[in-house]
Amino acid sequence: MTTPTRRTVLAGSVATAALTVTGLAAGTSAVAAPAPAADALARTLGGDPIAHLLRRATFGATPESLANARKLGIAGWLDRQLDPARIADPRCDAVLERLPLAGASAATVRATLAKHSYEAFQQLGRAAIARAAWSERQLFEQAVAFWSNHLHIAAPSSGVWDTRAEYDRVVIRKHALGKFADMLKAAARHPAMLTYLDQRSSSKAHPNENYARELMELHTVGLVYREADVLAAARLLTGMTVGKSGGYVYDASRHATGAVDILGFRHANAASDGEAAALAFLDHLARHRATAERIARKLCVRFVADEAPASLVAELARVYLANDTAIAPVLRALFLSPEFAASVGRKTRTPFEDTVAAVRALGLGPDASGTKSLDALYNNLVSAGNAPFRWSAPNGFPDVAAAWASPSAFLLRCNLHLNLAAGWYPRQLTRPANLLRSLVPVLPATWGALVDALAVRLIGVKLPAAHTAAVLSVAGKVPTSPLTAKDKALAGAAPYLVALVLDSPSFQLR
Repeated sequence: MTTPTRRTVLAGSVATAALTVTGLAAGTSAVAAPAPAADALARTLGGDPIAHLLRRATFGATPESLANARKLGIAGWLDRQLDPARIADPRCDAVLERLPLAGASAATVRATLAKHSYEAFQQLGRAAIARAAWSERQLFEQAVAFWSNHLHIAAPSSGVWDTRAEYDRVVIRKHALGKFADMLKAAARHPAMLTYLDQRSSSKAHPNENYARELMELHTVGLVYREADVLAAARLLTGMTVGKSGGYVYDASRHATGAVDILGFRHANAASDGEAAALAFLDHLARHRATAERIARKLCVRFVADEAPASLVAELARVYLANDTAIAPVLRALFLSPEFAASVGRKTRTPFEDTVAAVRALGLGPDASGTKSLDALYNNLVSAGNAPFRWSAPNGFPDVAAAWASPSAFLLRCNLHLNLAAGWYPRQLTRPANLLRSLVPVLPATWGALVDALAVRLIGVKLPAAHTAAVLSVAGKVPTSPLTAKDKALAGAAPYLVALVLDSPSFQLR
């Protein structure tokens, strides 16, 4: 038998790579003409709505989460997850205690770190990985990820070294399942957003248009505004700034007065009520039909398909407006919709999602102490271009398959899967004593049946016959080769078999 190496593993995974890259590169067209992996997944999970729900509403199903969801039922699971305060989260909380600056106040960060230190950024990014991997509040963390990307502030980025972590806690996490109108107003009055989009420098003498433009184009109504609307909004928002203490203040002396008419919002905008006028404008934008439709479409792209179903967009927009911008009813309607049920195989994992799903699928736990594994996972995601919050533009990470499709990106995924399966890197992650036996407790009679069992355990669907044969090539076996616990090839081949199953197109699908 040839000793498996990374070269032979990748050679044996040619079929996997070809299918994955083809499926990813199809981008939005994959929605209408899904790749074979999507067809196989749809056939298997089409009759298992709970497995489908957990592939989308969590960062990766585990045996424990599936069992819990089956016990509660879809409606009961959603009820529980949409009330995250009811869910104890001791393992994740213990890891977060090692990252005390991940949600720290600006004052605490300033008192702890040297000016312009990146440490709070680093802890925030690592906390995002920890929460996705090990929190029991999975739907809440999915909502946080969505809104962090929607009201995006890059981390690291200039000027927010002391305020970005607080923004995550008091704006995004506080309102992620509340009302969008409240989140929008909280973002508009947070020094991190005011700094990131240059609002703090805006004055009546020189209104800065950057925040006003992104507020409409990215955060609310989309491209339905006129240039005159941007100019008027920039004037209206003057006075909302950052004070000498580093916190939000409203400075009436910097506010440009005068009547405004912006996207149906009309206000006299007198000197006595400049801040009230600005907040009323934010409320108007949050409740605008164009905002409802845009948020509904983005939620569909996030959780349903790269091409959002028009019928579901219309229904979610209706629910959003009927519930005065409340987010939880919209998520409930999305996950209970027939369009969601029919969307099996229509979403592809980003590098971040693939990393976390692999950690969860393999049953890997956090370090016994410290955060070295989180450092390693974060740095790997930097290489993949998808480390938490590290998107420089204010529009946030793309959320469609085509954006992440390339052979080099797939190779990074393959390398990570093998590192995780073999325990090479990050070696600090806690692991089952025998990974293979933790995944397949009862050893099957043939090598082909072993790969089938691994695939069902890790993905929920068996691999195509040709793919199974390719996986087994690294062990010098064929599907009908007999298997016993005494087979000397088993220990050496096991991590490669696990990794190649994770490399499969079906695992890349959400």
